[in-house]
Amino acid sequence: MQQAAAPKVSFVSLGCPKALVDSERIITRLRAEGYELARKHDGADLVIVNTCGFLDSAKQESLGAIGEAMAENGKVIVTGCMGAEPEQIEAAYPGVLSITGPQQYESVLDAVHRALPPVHNPHLDLLPPQGIKLTPRHYAYLKISEGCNNRCSFCIIPKLRGDLVSRPANDVLREAEKLVTAGVKELLVISQDTSAYGVDIKYAASAWKDREVRARFFDLANELGEFGVWVRLQYVYPYPHVDEVIGLMTQGKVLPYLDIPFQHASPEILKAMKRPAAQDKTLARIKQWREECPELTLRSTFIVGFPGETDSDFAYLLDWLEEAEIDRVGCFKYEPVAGAPSNALGNAVPDAIKQERWNALMARQQKISARRLKRKVGTRQQVIIDEVGPTVSKGRSKADAPGIDGAVYVSSRRPLRTGEIVTAKIERADEYDLHGSVAGF
Repeated sequence: MQQAAAPKVSFVSLGCPKALVDSERIITRLRAEGYELARKHDGADLVIVNTCGFLDSAKQESLGAIGEAMAENGKVIVTGCMGAEPEQIEAAYPGVLSITGPQQYESVLDAVHRALPPVHNPHLDLLPPQGIKLTPRHYAYLKISEGCNNRCSFCIIPKLRGDLVSRPANDVLREAEKLVTAGVKELLVISQDTSAYGVDIKYAASAWKDREVRARFFDLANELGEFGVWVRLQYVYPYPHVDEVIGLMTQGKVLPYLDIPFQHASPEILKAMKRPAAQDKTLARIKQWREECPELTLRSTFIVGFPGETDSDFAYLLDWLEEAEIDRVGCFKYEPVAGAPSNALGNAVPDAIKQERWNALMARQQKISARRLKRKVGTRQQVIIDEVGPTVSKGRSKADAPGIDGAVYVSSRRPLRTGEIVTAKIERADEYDLHGSVAGF
């Protein structure tokens, strides 16, 4: 008996790593049900677009991706953050099959089943136990919670993704174990607010192996550190208990890396932003963290041109940046987002001034980054290899998260493998990257 052809689905995943994890979950379920992934829209039976709706520019990118899918295929299912407010999508593309919000995996699968029923072959549809990953095999994002309890005035994420919902610790650890067993060498711990993990479930303990593990930021990081792989902490708000995790870094349990979205330094602007966690003692805490863990790398994001930002607020931010010596910085020009309370603040900063401030901050940061990296010349660094070249391969040190930070370019006498961790001697540095040669395996 001839087996029916497997239905083919083309997939577009836009936005942040949290959305990428949502995409992985949907794809894992689809593959388990016998669907195949198509590389092109026009070769697929339908297209799923996982949208981002955080900024107007992201919404435009999402609408563009939907339009492309409609033009090339015509059968399109839309999900993700922009799907939480479907009116704009419906107005632009009334012919889409279905629109759902973020994390609504069942609704997406129901829509796929209606438009394209599965053809299941139990002998062929075998899945790896860790599920389907959209990242390279050697690293994976580990999402520990959904949603956010903060109400920052510029952000609509809680409106799109709801309040904080933490996963039980044993559920996270089981997923981590599967990933490590499958060959993952680096776990990137993410959520909307990673250091708030467990607040909603009152840090409830759950059974893991022979012990109980509390759903608490420190406890979870400590347990993840037992797997013997790189553990990178991202999207960490600087609540007081973050200080405890620095000890895990000095012990080598988690990477000496913190991704903290400070967003600004001026007390007036932080107040207008309604940022959580007291940030008035941040410089003293950064100093203390670095004394305890000299290897610590800090990455952060900042917004320039927030409503009401004066020249003196911006000068304060530049001075703060200089003193804090943040290693890695992303900077955004403020964009009003439909539904965000900050739209009502008034005192808009003209676009030309936003651009000037962005240029000035990035120029200042480039000098700080170059200065920080220069100190690494002559040192030995562990490097995880992302891309293999004939003589020079591209990798990342413990100070570099994939996709957002710098790289380490290493030459080697023997061929390297993707995902391999090598020791490199750093020979030179530029503004964002390091260059060296392999000195050990």
